[in-house]
Amino acid sequence: MSNKVKCSHILVAKQSESLEILEKLKNGEKFGKLAKSFSIDSGSAKKDGNLGYFTKGMMVKPFEEAAFKLQVGEISDPIKTEFGYHIIKRFG
Repeated sequence: MSNKVKCSHILVAKQSESLEILEKLKNGEKFGKLAKSFSIDSGSAKKDGNLGYFTKGMMVKPFEEAAFKLQVGEISDPIKTEFGYHIIKRFG
């Protein structure tokens, strides 16, 4: 198991929003475009949601656990943290 992953995410305030975005992704909309449009994490949103590489211990626990379970190219269901609801896509 790798000790670092490369992920992008889309962060929204409400679960209902995260489920709508998940639907858009399933219908073929681009992750990066949705991140730019909807993510409230303005730093990563500018970069298509890209968080770059991170190691264990750098992210809040629920986010980290979900990110490290994903296969490359896979997208998570909405993950709730104290920041809101994240949809995570693993790139590496």
